[in-house]
Amino acid sequence: MPRRSDSPSRRTFLAGSAALGTVSVAGCLGLIGSDDDDAPNTFGQIGSGRAGRPEPGGTRVEDLPDLEGELTVYSGRGEFLVGTLLGDLEDYYEDFTVDPRYGNSSELVNQIAEEGSGTPADVFYTVDAAALGALAEEGRTQALSEEATSMVDEEFRTDQWVGTSGRARTVPFNTDSLSNEDMLDSIQAYATDFDGDLGWAPSYGSCQGFVTAMRLLEGEETTREWLEGIVDSGIAEYSDEFAVCQAVADGEIDAGFTNHYYIQRVLDGSPDAPIATSFTEGDAGAVFDVAGAAVTDAADDADLAQNFVRHLLSAQAQEYFATETYEYPLIPDVEPVGDLPPIDELDVPNVDLSQLSDLEPTIDLMREVGINT
Repeated sequence: MPRRSDSPSRRTFLAGSAALGTVSVAGCLGLIGSDDDDAPNTFGQIGSGRAGRPEPGGTRVEDLPDLEGELTVYSGRGEFLVGTLLGDLEDYYEDFTVDPRYGNSSELVNQIAEEGSGTPADVFYTVDAAALGALAEEGRTQALSEEATSMVDEEFRTDQWVGTSGRARTVPFNTDSLSNEDMLDSIQAYATDFDGDLGWAPSYGSCQGFVTAMRLLEGEETTREWLEGIVDSGIAEYSDEFAVCQAVADGEIDAGFTNHYYIQRVLDGSPDAPIATSFTEGDAGAVFDVAGAAVTDAADDADLAQNFVRHLLSAQAQEYFATETYEYPLIPDVEPVGDLPPIDELDVPNVDLSQLSDLEPTIDLMREVGINT
C-alpha cells in the first residue's frame, strides 16, 4: 500500500516510554519527533550512556516498505529485551499485528521442525547464530532477499539468516584492583598467568558457547588443559554473567569472563562502578556472536516476513539495540554504547558461528574436569 506519512493514526516510531526489565533503566528512545515530513527529526535518549548520542545513520523505518498483515514470530529473545521494539512496530503501522511466542531457542528450533509445514512461525528471531544455523540445517528456512542481507557485513549473515545485533566476549575487570596493563591478551594465559581472582558462569549458554569456540579452535586436549587450569586457579562460579559482572564491580573478584553488554548493564545502574572492559586477541576469548532472524519456509506472507527482518536492521532498531540491550549494532552507522571499539577494530577469531550449537561435547568435557554445568 502507498505510504501515508501524514496519517494521524500512525505514531512516531519508538516515541513511547517503557521499562525493559530489572537489568535495564526505565525509558525508551524518543527517536523521531514528528510525523510531519517537513519537521526535523529529534532525539531524546534517556538514561545512562544515552545523552548526547549522534543521530543514527543507516536506513530509517520511514524508508522501508510498510508492514501490513499478521506475523507470528517465534522468539528466542526474551520479551523484556525485545517486547518494546515489537510493540512499537505494531503501533507505528496501523494494519500490522505481530504475535510473538517466546521460548528457549533450541526448543523453538525443535518445535518448528516438529510442526512441519503447518508451523504458524513466519519468522524465527533468536539469540545466537548457532540456533539460526540449526534451523537452516533442518531445511526450515528460506533464502533472504538481497535487500535484507546487504544491510550487514557478510560475516554476520548467510543467504538463510541475518544477524541483527552482536555481542563480544570480554574480560571485565575491577579498576580499583587492576589496570589495563594487568589484563592479558590471550585467553589461554588466564589459566596460568593471571594474578587475581576470577569468576564465570559455566552453566550459562554464552559461557558454554565460548568454551565450544575454544574446542573448535584449539582442539579438545588444549581446551581440557585450559579448563583444568581455570579450576585449579579457584575460579568462582555464578549463576549468570550479569552476576559475574556485579561481583567484579563489588570487588568480590578481580575479573571474569562474560559478554560485553553485562558490563554496560552494571554501569547503567551504577555509572561510577569500578568496572571496565578488556579484550583478548584473536582467540576464543574474543568470539563475536550475533542475535538474528530467519524467515521460515512456511511463512504465510514471505514478503511481510522479509520486510519485518529489514526493520530489525533499520537505523532506529539498531539504536534501540545499542542503547536498550547494550549490544553491538550491526550496521556501521550506529555506534555501540560505552567505551568500546568499533566492530571492525575487534580482533575476533575465524570460527563458524553456526557450529557453536555443538554444545554436547563441550558440556561433557566440562563435567569431566569437575565443572558444574
